[in-house]
Amino acid sequence: MIKTTLSIIGLSLISSLAIAADPLHGTKWKTIDDQTKKPLSIVQFTETSNGILSAKIINVLEGSEGDKCTKCEGKFHNKPLEGVQIVSGLKSINKNSYDGGKITDPKNGKTYSFSAKLAQDGKTLSGRGYIGISALGRSQTWVRAH
Repeated sequence: MIKTTLSIIGLSLISSLAIAADPLHGTKWKTIDDQTKKPLSIVQFTETSNGILSAKIINVLEGSEGDKCTKCEGKFHNKPLEGVQIVSGLKSINKNSYDGGKITDPKNGKTYSFSAKLAQDGKTLSGRGYIGISALGRSQTWVRAH
């Protein structure tokens, strides 16, 4: 009886964790260059067990410059763009708003602070990369990829 009860409690906890997954977890997004308005890549978000989000490039689209991260530093230097983690450390701060992350621009290899907001309809993700304060940065709107 105790064994059955513990099993039921365990399964309940596991299912509640699955339900609690962040809305960005597992989603794919088409990145759009804020200057040229051309699609650059498809990125996919994943969530760690402690709720931290990251995203990596899973597909480079036509019109993207180069196929390697020549200006990236560290483990992604001169590696193919597909597989490069461009977002790390992103945390949910309230419903559909995120902050505390970092984003790397593969074009220049620089890493910036990153915040984002998921649209209520879930179709767009507005992100802002910045140095210091958010006012000193630039924004991009990514479109959900299917």
